Amino acid sequence: MAYIPAAFRNEDPAALMALMREHPLAVLASFGEGALHVSHLPLMVEEEGGRPVRLVGHFALANPQARIAGTGLEAVAVFTGPATYVSPSWYATKAQTGKVVPTWNYAAVYVHGTLEFLDDHAGKHAVVSSLTDAREAAMPSPWAVDDAPEDFVAAQLRAVRGFRMRITRIEGKWKLSQNRSEADRQGVVDGLAASAAPDAAAVHALMSGAAPGGVGTA
Repeated sequence: MAYIPAAFRNEDPAALMALMREHPLAVLASFGEGALHVSHLPLMVEEEGGRPVRLVGHFALANPQARIAGTGLEAVAVFTGPATYVSPSWYATKAQTGKVVPTWNYAAVYVHGTLEFLDDHAGKHAVVSSLTDAREAAMPSPWAVDDAPEDFVAAQLRAVRGFRMRITRIEGKWKLSQNRSEADRQGVVDGLAASAAPDAAAVHALMSGAAPGGVGTA
């Protein structure tokens, strides 16, 4: 269960899907054989009837997380979107009381589900092709898995284990100063507008309502 205070909860399906598509490198955590396993993996969302039903990806076969036997294992994938530091100096409250502390603003999606492993050549080929095609689509000269020699691709696929994760629950957390006063939130928006920090512009867009799931400052 993710810690999501009510003020930060985002239940907008379009915003959650947008974050997962734009930030596909997720942290996948699962428990098996007496240990908690965690891996960074690019994941793709599969939809049915306009709603997300599965995540697909693959492990390196050498990864202990890939060697857990069976299916139906519970897992959670964490997609982290824009994130940036928030300085206490941006708050109007600093001048009023001085009772302020630093924090981070960010957006994240927590996807809960159960794993089903794919060990057949066709299944693994489909997974890596889908993941590749999704990222290569924006390239000037898109590369495809089948551009590589067939025997090379076969050898590469023998070194991975594909999986699907059936989604049981999705939770969104957009921590964007919703728990602060309007004056403090506006101070953060103004501070981010002038900041050169990584992701400051993206968090600014969320806070000003210019990006999917944005909260605005009113």
